[in-house]
Amino acid sequence: MNFKLLFLGSLFYLLSTSEGQAQTWQSNLVKLNKAEKLTYIPDAKGDVIPDFSRVGYHQGDKVIPQVKVVKELSPNGINDQQQIQEAINELAKMPLNKDGFRGTVLIKKGTYEIPGTINITASGIVLRGEGLVTKLIATGTGQRKLISVNGIGKPKEVANTRTKITDAYVAVGAKSFQVNDVANFKVGDGIMVFRPGTTKWIEDLKMDQIEAREGTIQWKPADYDLYFERKITAIKGSKITIDNPIVMAMETQYGGGEIYKFSFEGRINEVGIENMLLESAYQSDTDENHGWDAVWMNRVENAWISNVTSKYFGFSCVNLANYSKQITVTNCASSAPKSKIEGGRRYSFNNDGQLNLIRDCTASEGRHDYVTGAKVAGPNVFYNCKSESAKADIGPHHRWAVGTLYDNITTDGDINVQDRGNWGTGHGWAGVTQILWNCTAAKVTVQSPYISGNNYAIGITATKSSGRLKDRPDGIWEGLNHKDKLTPASLYTKQLADRKK
Repeated sequence: MNFKLLFLGSLFYLLSTSEGQAQTWQSNLVKLNKAEKLTYIPDAKGDVIPDFSRVGYHQGDKVIPQVKVVKELSPNGINDQQQIQEAINELAKMPLNKDGFRGTVLIKKGTYEIPGTINITASGIVLRGEGLVTKLIATGTGQRKLISVNGIGKPKEVANTRTKITDAYVAVGAKSFQVNDVANFKVGDGIMVFRPGTTKWIEDLKMDQIEAREGTIQWKPADYDLYFERKITAIKGSKITIDNPIVMAMETQYGGGEIYKFSFEGRINEVGIENMLLESAYQSDTDENHGWDAVWMNRVENAWISNVTSKYFGFSCVNLANYSKQITVTNCASSAPKSKIEGGRRYSFNNDGQLNLIRDCTASEGRHDYVTGAKVAGPNVFYNCKSESAKADIGPHHRWAVGTLYDNITTDGDINVQDRGNWGTGHGWAGVTQILWNCTAAKVTVQSPYISGNNYAIGITATKSSGRLKDRPDGIWEGLNHKDKLTPASLYTKQLADRKK
C-alpha cells in the first residue's frame, strides 16, 4: 500500500471538507437547527424575522394551473381589440367550473393592434398567448393600461364584529394575539387587522417635522391607518391565531390594534395573463402620450401573470394596485421603457397590494424596477429578480411600506431603505420590516426608523451608503461583502420548504 498517497489523499479530504464548511455562514437572526429547519431568534422586544412563505397564488399552496382553452383567436388587422374583448365578454357569461374557472382565450401567434384597453372584469378567465410570437401593440396615443384586470368595490366591514387586541405589544412575526371578544369569530373567517395612525406615533417618528419645501405635506394620523388582510386559523380562549404574521409591531402606546370581519363581494379571482409580448407604440424616447401599464391588476385575488414581456411602456410591465392580493408574477421582463427619466415613471414591477409574489423577473432601463408605494401592507416578496441599466433605486419608494422581503435581487443600481425626507410631497420614512437578503447592488442604504421596528441588510454585496439623510439610525446589517456564502441562500424558498415539510 502506498502510505504516502493515502496520507496525501486523507489530508486533501480534510482540507477540502474544512474549506467546504468554511464557505457558508448564517445570520444571527435566522439559523438552521439540527433538523435543518429555520429557527428565529427574537430581539429584546420579541420581534423576529417574519414568515414570508404564504404569498402569491393561493399562498403558494397551489401551482398555477393549465386552464382549458375554450376560444382561439387569430389577428385580422381590422378589429383585434374588439374580437379579444368580445371573447372575454363571452367567457364572462359562462358558468364557473368546480375549480373556479370559465376557460382560456388563446391568442394565437401574430400581431394584434389594440387602440384602447382590454378589460377583464369577471373571475375564472385566462388570457394566453403562444409566447413572444403573440404580440399585442398599444397603438395610437394616450396614457393607458393595455390589459386591465379589475373587480369592483372595496372591503366592507361586517357590522358589530370589531374588537380590540388586548396585548400591550404584539411583536413582529407573531401569528397570534389576545382579543377582547371572540364571540363573533370562527376558524376560517377573513379578518382585517387594523392598526390606527396616531398623533403620538407620527410625533415620535418625526414625520410631523419633515423639512419643508414647496408642496411638502406633514404626515397626518388619519392618513396612516393600516389594514392587513388575514384569515383565522385557530381560536383558543381569547387568543386568535392567523395565517400570516404581524409585520409591524402593534403597541398600546401607539393605539394598539383591532380586528373585524370583512367582505369584498366585488373582488374577482382565478385570472391569468400568460405567454405574450406586449408593446406600446411611441414617437420618441421621451414620448409620454402612449401606453403606460402593460398589465394592471386591482380588486383581484389568487391570480397570476407569467411569461409576459413588455417593451416601450412609460410606467410598468406589471402594476399591482392596492386591492390586489395573493398574485404571483413570474418570469416576466420589462425592457426599453419610453418616457422622461424623472418622477412617476418607469416603475417596472410595482406592487401596492398585499401577500403578492414577484419572482424570476428581469428589468432594464427602469427607474424603480422592484418597488412598493405608500402604506403597502405586507407580507410581500420580490425574489430572484434582476435589474440592469437602472436609472434610480429599488426598494420601498415612499410613505411606510410594511413587511417586504427583497430576496436575491441583483442590480447595477442602488437599493435603498431610508428616510426619504421631503422628496415628492414628503415621502419620509419609506417603510419598516424591510428585509434585504442575499442581494447584490452598486450601493445599498438601510436605515431603521426611530420607532416601530427595524430594517435589515443580510448578506449584501455592495458599497454601504449612508443615504440621503445621513444622521438617521442605521439598520441591522450582517455579513456585508462576506467572502463566504449565506445559508440559506434564499430566505423565501427555505421558509416555503420548511412550511411544506
